[in-house]
Amino acid sequence: MIGADFTGHNVGTQEGILTTEEYVVVEAGVFGPARLLLSVDDFSLRINGKKALPGQPYDLVAKSLKDPEYERPDPESGSKTILTGTGQKTPGVDPNAPPAALPPIPFEVKRGWQQRAKRDSLPIGDRALPQAGLLFFPYGGATKGIRSIELIYSGPAGKATLSLPPHP
Repeated sequence: MIGADFTGHNVGTQEGILTTEEYVVVEAGVFGPARLLLSVDDFSLRINGKKALPGQPYDLVAKSLKDPEYERPDPESGSKTILTGTGQKTPGVDPNAPPAALPPIPFEVKRGWQQRAKRDSLPIGDRALPQAGLLFFPYGGATKGIRSIELIYSGPAGKATLSLPPHP
């Protein structure tokens, strides 16, 4: 038996929500009385009746993860000297200069996001049931246009199709 919830581009982790613009996420639970060989390849997602999207391992998704609450530090505001119309030099920022680039997100921060996604993904391999976790599917479109969603399982336990509400 499978239970699932569509979360759109939101990646729900134990520490809070991450997002990805390139994938959609389904939180799934697999239930039963025994063990089962689980694989992301056993799951696909059909959106709006179109061709089913294959499940993707978390490591492909990890590169696109973002934390909507993460604030990058302000770029260093260096003081420049500009020439005024009177010929006097005054400290300030050149109003015609392009905005300062934001510094890159530190490796340790990105790595933390990736570890959260890994830990909270559906465990793969031979597992005792029940098991639960996140499944990822490639989809870069807006979720507001989604009218129907079907999670499809085709694996060692048989076949199943589960209709999900397209809320996020």
